[in-house]
Amino acid sequence: MTLTASYENCRRLHARYGRSYYLATRLLPQWKRRHVHALYGFARYADEIVDSVTMTADRAGALDALAARVAAGLAGARADDPVLPAFLHTVQSFGIGHDDIGAFLASMRADLSVTRYATYDDLLGYMAGSAAAIGTMMLPVLEPVPGREEAAREPARQLGLAFQLTNFLRDVGEDFARGRVYLPMEDLDKFGVEPAALGASRTGRAVRELLAFEAGRAREHYRAAADGIRLLVPSSQPCLHAAVDLYGGILDEIERRGFEVLAGRVRVPRRRRAAVFARRLLDSAGASRAERRVRVELP
Repeated sequence: MTLTASYENCRRLHARYGRSYYLATRLLPQWKRRHVHALYGFARYADEIVDSVTMTADRAGALDALAARVAAGLAGARADDPVLPAFLHTVQSFGIGHDDIGAFLASMRADLSVTRYATYDDLLGYMAGSAAAIGTMMLPVLEPVPGREEAAREPARQLGLAFQLTNFLRDVGEDFARGRVYLPMEDLDKFGVEPAALGASRTGRAVRELLAFEAGRAREHYRAAADGIRLLVPSSQPCLHAAVDLYGGILDEIERRGFEVLAGRVRVPRRRRAAVFARRLLDSAGASRAERRVRVELP
């Protein structure tokens, strides 16, 4: 597996499974895109081990084998794998923290055995690895303004949490079909929702009230992340604005449908997706040109 082929595999995974964020990454300078694809591709690769409907092998063993290949690769071994060469190259190129990688893999492992979360704090513990860690892994690629790296870290975590909670609301029926309930059990009890109601063909009133409550939490995470975008270099900002617009659009569409998420998958209309991309495209071109105007002082 050549490095070029591995990056292309990651790009294809991103294009197939992460349509909203993939569209947003087209607003990044070209050299950054492949590294974002590599991080997303690795995350999706691990997630497919956990959730693939076609995989019948030992999922825990497959995930352990992936973790072992990652550890060996981080220690300098050559990775014989369709995704890891690109992922490891990106990690090494940007000094991405190994603790974030470990936290992500720990959350993937939790999905093999944990099917319920008692409280929102418990869910946040899971999302710290499955979502917040992805945000902080992306951060070096997206380039915080020099000197603001630490200040940008918490907003990046919050954006990861916002995106994943949005996905949980959209996919509540699909997750239930896999045997998982990500919405906290204390919240189900608060709104009088039995877990089985999350697998119904239509969304009942109590479930809609529950989803509205959780949507409020997602909005709080988006607000906590908002100031972080300005801490990135200008060429990365249009991508993040577009990603927030698109994922926020999923939340808007859920609310517009009155939180009916069980009758069919909620999607952002193509017209809105195209409008978001077009609105940010000029910003992206201008920011990239401005960053290229760097004066080089010769000795």
